Amino acid sequence: MSVELLSPEGLFQPVPYHHVAIGTGSRHVHVAGQIDRDGEGRARSGGDLRGQVAEVLRNAHRALAGAGATFDDVVRLRFFAARWQPEHMDAFLAGVADVADELGLPSPLPPASLIGVDILFEPDVRIELEVEAIVD
Repeated sequence: MSVELLSPEGLFQPVPYHHVAIGTGSRHVHVAGQIDRDGEGRARSGGDLRGQVAEVLRNAHRALAGAGATFDDVVRLRFFAARWQPEHMDAFLAGVADVADELGLPSPLPPASLIGVDILFEPDVRIELEVEAIVD
């Protein structure tokens, strides 16, 4: 594996992600923001936050696979959430849990940020995910 994940003592615990990722390897993979759309541009989830989170993770998985990577190679997840409110966290985490086994998501996740924004590029898009990975 080209990524070592850790959460040093003294940092806030527990969180559903590691605080630090140390990547070694020669190929850096940067996945553009993934949203809840299929190959034809149609939404898959029906629009709810939980479903959109699951679909953006599935799309990120497809993108990583296209580069010869998996979530084991990920050093950074960056989620952007439109109209974010703290009470949305349960639906967000449920969407992650819905696909964790299917996609082989590590637990805890690699370092992750959840950034609240007013709007994403289309009004129905609630979540966008950028991914960075390092592959041997």
